[in-house]
Amino acid sequence: MNPFEYMLWGPDWAWGVPLIALTVVIHVFSLALFTARTERLLARYTDHRHFALTFALVIGVAVVMVTSLHLLEAGIWAAAYRFLGAIADSKSAMLYSLSALTTYGHANVFLDPKWQMMGALEALNGMLLFGLTTAFLFAMIQRVWPASSR
Repeated sequence: MNPFEYMLWGPDWAWGVPLIALTVVIHVFSLALFTARTERLLARYTDHRHFALTFALVIGVAVVMVTSLHLLEAGIWAAAYRFLGAIADSKSAMLYSLSALTTYGHANVFLDPKWQMMGALEALNGMLLFGLTTAFLFAMIQRVWPASSR
């Protein structure tokens, strides 16, 4: 393999790394806001008779929120693919983006060869985002379970 071929990946990195940073900042900021709101609500919550309902409601809302957050972040990557001309249409761009972000990788949609490294960077981004989401949901369970069962 020609060692200078790696230099062709410069635009992928120039777009991919800022997109990773942007989506991680959005993700962490959103998780922090949700956590702060949940903490305020739990601090005011005094009726502990409905433990199961409270737990299910908080965790259910958290899951819907993080799912929406992942969809937003996939949409940001899809918009970048469309802007760069890496994928022909928006539906394919979103399908590819969700496939890459979740590391599913079985969509029959491919990036233009010039931008293929960017797809791998999105998969890396997805692993980071899902790791943050897992930590967040685990922390929510630990926080809500004791508060609801008192």
